[in-house]
Amino acid sequence: MVKITFMGAGSTVFARNVLGDCMCTPSLCNAEIALYDIDAKRLQESEIILKAINKNVNDSKAVIKTYLGVENRKEALKSANFVVNAIQVGFYDPCTIIDFEVPKKYGLRQTIADTLGIGGIMRGLRTIPVLEDFARDMEEVCPKALFLNYTNPMAILTGYMQRYTKIQTIGLCHSVQVCSENLLKDLGMEDKLEGRSELIAGINHMGWLLELRDKDGNDLYPEVRERAANKNASEKHNDMVRYEYIKHLGYYCTESSEHNAEYNPLFIKSDYPELIDKFNIPLDEYPRRCVRQIEGWEQEKDNILQGGNITHERSGEYASYIMEAVVTNTPIKIGGNVLNTGLIDNLASDACVEVPCLVDALGIHPCHVGRLPVQLAAMNMTNINAQLMTIEAARTRKKENIYQAAMLEPHTAAELSIDDIVKMCDELIEAHGEYMSVYK
Repeated sequence: MVKITFMGAGSTVFARNVLGDCMCTPSLCNAEIALYDIDAKRLQESEIILKAINKNVNDSKAVIKTYLGVENRKEALKSANFVVNAIQVGFYDPCTIIDFEVPKKYGLRQTIADTLGIGGIMRGLRTIPVLEDFARDMEEVCPKALFLNYTNPMAILTGYMQRYTKIQTIGLCHSVQVCSENLLKDLGMEDKLEGRSELIAGINHMGWLLELRDKDGNDLYPEVRERAANKNASEKHNDMVRYEYIKHLGYYCTESSEHNAEYNPLFIKSDYPELIDKFNIPLDEYPRRCVRQIEGWEQEKDNILQGGNITHERSGEYASYIMEAVVTNTPIKIGGNVLNTGLIDNLASDACVEVPCLVDALGIHPCHVGRLPVQLAAMNMTNINAQLMTIEAARTRKKENIYQAAMLEPHTAAELSIDDIVKMCDELIEAHGEYMSVYK
């Protein structure tokens, strides 16, 4: 029997999608599913919803068990074939609030703060010690398991696991699957969707749509560039930053404009506040989403459960397809985050990169991409520098390396002096308390 362990199962909506997909997959539908979390209420809610799906779409073939708290973590992981990670260390309250409010005191504004920026750095630093505990347990009780990481900051966490643990790890992001589809729909090019081909490579949340062709092999980029430029010039919309990428860098990237607005020093600038309105940048967007989700959760939970009548259809999430490919030895192609073992020639060799990967019974097989256009590699490297320094800080546990990571972070460095960066980091470390207590 296949065993799937879900770490952070209190992320109910995501657990429903990934594990519901597994229940809709013949080779996985009778798996043992271990739900692990440290929040008893959310764990119970996920159990109720997933057992309802299991009953309604799977004739209760899966065996679902719950494991609460650190003392039961090793048992949850024992003999797992696959471990899905979706934890959020420190939750919205207090840690996300701290990640936004402390930098504001220094004039540093953010939109999402889960991947890069000072918020992404702090999130990575408080998450890695927990992942180290996972890895130690896995090395003992399920050393051959495949670790599917969905938690952000993706490149920092996945890169650390790949470099400093023995666990086979791949990072997975929703944005790769929908990148070209959403772009074409947004530009009124829906007729080009069927049969299209694409190549995406770079880093997580800044993977570049390097090629996009229709079913006959025709290059779609000339029309995309023209339509994107016209749309940015004629109307305000929610993807203006990435369309500006197309205009000045020549290519579109995987993750949203609200994310990419804070990955560089070009859009959120205290000396040019008018850019926020010009490019429709939603400052403090992630806290707003969290508040809405928390306020609406009880109603959403009831809507999901539908009085016990909940059903599920397999989604486009990669997780179940990867598991199926491994279990059945039926190869598939995905976009995955892996160590740059010569895959992208002009990015750092110890970076975590996002490239096409083949998956079969032997695991993950990343594909060589070659050189990125120089301007795209340069943009990636501005992010990779901060990612690698954050990983180093997590390895050494030294505050001075945290300061260095923040100094290398593009948006932070553009707005603050070195002295203020150090003061802000110290204040963040103190405010996060036990979550950052390992850093001296």
